[in-house]
Amino acid sequence: MNVLVSAASRHGATAEIAEAIGRTLAEAGHAVDVRPPADVTDLAGVDAVVLGSAVYAGSWLAPARELVDRLGAELATRPVWLFSSGPLGDPPMPAEEIDVSALVRATGARDHRVFPGALDKHKLPFAERAIVRGLRAPMGDFRDFAAVAEWARGIAAELGTG
Repeated sequence: MNVLVSAASRHGATAEIAEAIGRTLAEAGHAVDVRPPADVTDLAGVDAVVLGSAVYAGSWLAPARELVDRLGAELATRPVWLFSSGPLGDPPMPAEEIDVSALVRATGARDHRVFPGALDKHKLPFAERAIVRGLRAPMGDFRDFAAVAEWARGIAAELGTG
């Protein structure tokens, strides 16, 4: 199957999760195209989609939401999985739910998974560093690539042999 993996990422950590998902799907025999949401203009030749976003203040980034706005009707005709990246620390914080119910409805997504994210203060502009400091957000890389690969293997199994 031809699988599009797309993720909105502000500082690269969520894009790396998308790349890991893409590698796992490719290892399972699927043809995979990993690209940012702004580069997705249509779904011609795409059999399935994995779409994700970094989460800031409980919301997906605009490029991922805009992709759903642009292509929601097309997405709803294909198998779609969604993922969010953002909680930080151990235990991950913030602990509140990320509301993707409208995105799930628009795409008919089969699943939504939340993965811990990463925060490197050296990649943040001054204003974001001040906000992070004020929120006392934990710094570090909390991503669990084993969990990401396990989820992607589940997607590959649902899609069948590539």
